[in-house]
Amino acid sequence: MNNRLGIVLAAGKGTRMRSELPKVLFPVNGRPMIHYVLDALKEADIENILVVVGYRADLVQQELGMRHNLEFVEQKEQKGTGHATMVCREQLAKHKGAVVVVTGDSPLLQSSSVLTLLETFHQEKAGCILGTLHRDNPQGLGRIVRDETGQFAGIVEEKDATAAERDLTEVNMSTYVFDCEQLLAALDQLSDDNLQQEYYLTDCPRLIQEAGQQVLALPTLKPCEALSINTLDDLALVESRMQDLGY
Repeated sequence: MNNRLGIVLAAGKGTRMRSELPKVLFPVNGRPMIHYVLDALKEADIENILVVVGYRADLVQQELGMRHNLEFVEQKEQKGTGHATMVCREQLAKHKGAVVVVTGDSPLLQSSSVLTLLETFHQEKAGCILGTLHRDNPQGLGRIVRDETGQFAGIVEEKDATAAERDLTEVNMSTYVFDCEQLLAALDQLSDDNLQQEYYLTDCPRLIQEAGQQVLALPTLKPCEALSINTLDDLALVESRMQDLGY
C-alpha cells in the first residue's frame, strides 16, 4: 500500500430518511452521495480505500462495484464509529503512514480540505489531525473542547455533553487523519462506557494525546462542509448548496 489509506464509514441505515436504502446510497443531485466522498478522496491522492459496510451491504457493494482500489469491510453489528473502524484492524495492521477516516454521508467533503489536513499531519509529525469548523447551530454534533491555552483537549458527543459543553460552537465533522500505528493503539483502548454504549471514534484523538502524541484540531473545513445529511430536509439543503457550487 502507499502511505495514504482511506476509510469511509458507510454502514448506517439512515433511519430518519424514511427509506429502506442505505444512507450513503441516497441520491444527491441524481447520484448516490458516497460517490462524491470517494471522488474527494481520490482527488486528494488517496488511492486505496476501505469502505465499511453494514446495513444492506450488498446494495452498497453493487453500486460501487465499478470503482477501482476499493475494499469492502463488513461491520456486522452497528456499535459505533469506533467499532466501524475496529473492523478494519486486519487491513490497518498491513499499513504504515497516514489513515484518512471520513463518513460516507458527507457529499460536500472537499479534497482541498483533506489535502490541507494531510499536509499539516506530515509537517507536524502528528499522531492525529482532525478538521473542524464553527457552526452557528451545532445541534447534534460533537463539540471540540480546548484547554486554557487553546490546545485540543477532547471531543464530547452532544448526548454526553454538559450544558457548558453544549454551548461550544466548534464542531467535529468526522474528518480525521491518523498515524496508523497510533490509531491501532487507540482502538485497542476504546470503551463503550458511555450513555449510548457504543465505541466512539471520537475518543481516539484523546487517547492518542494521552499517549504523548501531538493531536491538532484545525478549524480549516469550509462552510459547505458543515452541511451533513440526516433528514430529507438536510438532503434538500445539500442539493441546493451543491447546485450553487456548480456540482
